[in-house]
Amino acid sequence: MKHYTADSKAAIIKRLMPPNPVSVATLSSETGIPSATLYNWRKQTQASGQAVPATAKHSDHWAAADKLAIVFETRSLNIAELGEYCRKKGLYPEQIKAWEAAALSGYQQQEQLDKQRLQQSKEDRSRIQQLEAELTRKNAALAETAALLVLFKKVPCHLGGQRGMLISPADRQMALQLLAEAVEAGARRHKATEILGLSKRTLQRWNKADASLVDRRTVRTHLPANKLSEADRQQVRDIANSEAFSSLSPKQIVPALADRGEYIASESTIYRILREADLMHHRGRTAAPVARPAKPEGFCATAANQVWSWDITYCASALRGVFYYLYLIMDVYSRKIVGWEVHETESADHAATLVRKACLAEQVQEDQVTLHSDNGSPMKGAVMLATLQKLGVAPSFSRPSVSNDNPYSEALFKTFKYRPDYPAKPFADIDTLRQWVHGFVQWYNHEHRHSALQYVTPMQRHTGEDIVLLQQRTAVYAQAKANKPERWSGDTRDWSHDNEVWLNPSQGQANDEIQMKKTA
Repeated sequence: MKHYTADSKAAIIKRLMPPNPVSVATLSSETGIPSATLYNWRKQTQASGQAVPATAKHSDHWAAADKLAIVFETRSLNIAELGEYCRKKGLYPEQIKAWEAAALSGYQQQEQLDKQRLQQSKEDRSRIQQLEAELTRKNAALAETAALLVLFKKVPCHLGGQRGMLISPADRQMALQLLAEAVEAGARRHKATEILGLSKRTLQRWNKADASLVDRRTVRTHLPANKLSEADRQQVRDIANSEAFSSLSPKQIVPALADRGEYIASESTIYRILREADLMHHRGRTAAPVARPAKPEGFCATAANQVWSWDITYCASALRGVFYYLYLIMDVYSRKIVGWEVHETESADHAATLVRKACLAEQVQEDQVTLHSDNGSPMKGAVMLATLQKLGVAPSFSRPSVSNDNPYSEALFKTFKYRPDYPAKPFADIDTLRQWVHGFVQWYNHEHRHSALQYVTPMQRHTGEDIVLLQQRTAVYAQAKANKPERWSGDTRDWSHDNEVWLNPSQGQANDEIQMKKTA
């Protein structure tokens, strides 16, 4: 390897420096020194703090690092020394000052950029934290929704409900297990308890380590303080079976003993003791009491063609003891007569034909309508029942000899027979009756303003036109009150639309309906 003296090396480097720097390629061609060696020398000189431009171009085109090296090299020089340095390097003091100002400006800009990047980094980190928190919240909400949905599908319908309801230990254990699974899957405890229909306090009580899942109300033995002893109960039985009282009822025994100055128990207590001892049975020639049939199921109609009611009424003919029979079907919701026929006999065949015609006229679909009637033979005939089954019409029947179970048909027949133009004399023939019934049906469906329908016609109720009519009436009354408010001491007349019509409602439903009407 060829070695160069320090002087020759310094002379070569001097040619690379201002004021007239020579390019590395040119210098390598002139001296025969490899370019890599020259580049290495220039790099070492730059590292020592001396300004060695990386190009032979004009000083305005030097690299920023070379300009910065000149600035650092002249930083400690006074004005005279700076002038001498500039003449040696072929530079102007103004150039160096401009480079220094540019360096300071670049540093300030860099400092500002660093601050901006730091602020942006903080904002980015804050935004990332917000997004992560939002993602965590949404994941938790999604997990909770899925857990609650699974819990809703698993929980049986008999859990929760009315306060104080008895729940078996197995169901309690199942509720605790389902709650634990839902909470573990991500559901909040109070949300899961709402799905179970149980209070949080109840589940906490069941979940205690020393708590028994057995409802203590089922194992508690409560003995009333005034309970009769076995000796007292035996005394009651002995007195009731004695010769003086064996033929008397407890209602007669108690006053008889009181007349003798004795009191052993009340009538209800004596009845209970005798019943427990199997000493209470029907005696005598009177018929034993018969349990009354249960009231038929109630039906609620919220639209037309949901519940129908039908019956047959007698119409006198000119021949004494001979009657014509009017078959009539009405819609309970709208009171519209949807079908009628007059025949000379009662027959399930005639009834079946009428039902088919009514279903066809009203375009009734299968399993759409319930048909209620009494227990007459035409109503329960095999042909009639088969027809109802084929049409998909659900039959419903009144209790035997209880006309109140079919009130709408009964009320319609009263309206029918108490019309002012109803003939005072029997009908001459069946055609005359049919003609009169046809006129009645037209009047009833299209002209009669029914009191139970807010005085709209059954046809208007059947087609839904009554809603607009009742709203118009409400507006008329409101305008009248606004024009002359002194004529009203309270609210105007209630023209609201009744959305529900019940057939044979239960006692609770009937009370609710009465209360709603009173409130309205």
